[in-house]
Amino acid sequence: MEEPLVRLADVGLDLRGRRVLDRVDLDLEAGETLALLGPNGAGKSSLMRLVAGRLCPSAGSVRVAGADPYRAGRARRAIGWVPQEIALYPRLTVSENLGVFGQLAGVVRRDRNAAVEAALAMADIADVARRPVGVLSGGYRRRVNIAASLMNRPRLVLLDEPTSGVDLAARAAIHGVLDRLKAAGTAILIATHDFAEAERLASRVAFLAQGRVVRAGQLADLLAQLRTGAPERELSLAVPAAGSAEAVLRRAGFVPAEAGGLIWRSIERSGLDGAALLGALRAQGVPVAEIRVRAPRLETLYLDALRPRELTDPAGAPLRAGAAG
Repeated sequence: MEEPLVRLADVGLDLRGRRVLDRVDLDLEAGETLALLGPNGAGKSSLMRLVAGRLCPSAGSVRVAGADPYRAGRARRAIGWVPQEIALYPRLTVSENLGVFGQLAGVVRRDRNAAVEAALAMADIADVARRPVGVLSGGYRRRVNIAASLMNRPRLVLLDEPTSGVDLAARAAIHGVLDRLKAAGTAILIATHDFAEAERLASRVAFLAQGRVVRAGQLADLLAQLRTGAPERELSLAVPAAGSAEAVLRRAGFVPAEAGGLIWRSIERSGLDGAALLGALRAQGVPVAEIRVRAPRLETLYLDALRPRELTDPAGAPLRAGAAG
């Protein structure tokens, strides 16, 4: 049986005396797109830096194309790394930037122009090839950032929050780039806080909490399991819940869905219909303005995966999976 393109086996990572990743097992096949989701501090960026070969695991093993990316140049050459920060030369043109990154990636001079043209086409940025990067919009710069990672024609592309801070048109253009990469058979590992983006792009998802993978699998299968039960409830509150009203919501299986505390979603779906649930919550002092019923989506999986539950650390002490670490 052929090995997956990426394999993390029982991986641990310690940074500055703190365990950042613990007992992580994760595979990624060629041509797959895997989305990493989790709260800030869960270990997503550290995991991606391990796969990119920027960090060495403290325990376990990381393999890309069968080799250790921290030690083996052939493994690193199979990887395109797109950090969240724009890492380009603003005074150089787009083509000049790509030429520099091609040289850094080891593309020989005779092949460099062809590699630049291929990256421009894949990122759909040939129209700005002769423009200095510093005059481009944020969305174009992000696409150039992706193109720079493609100069060595990688089998795996790692992206950390690739659409952070861009408008809807730029976001759609970036998604188009990733669609073309998938169609070409490139594996993609993407860290994102955007549920709609993950649902749009990913075939598989992995949820991280406190440095551990608390749930992973095919997105379609995980959603199908959720949708065999009752539909999800989403509450709109007239004012933020406080004190006893918040306690009532949490006992009923609801968690805040966004900053401000006006939207709550269920992670345990009750047998009550919408009208009965509305009446029961209002009778207990919850300022519910509206209840909406919908099929569970990726956000529901995320909230359920990260709900407080007992984990144990290597010494046997309890950890809370719902806390950011």
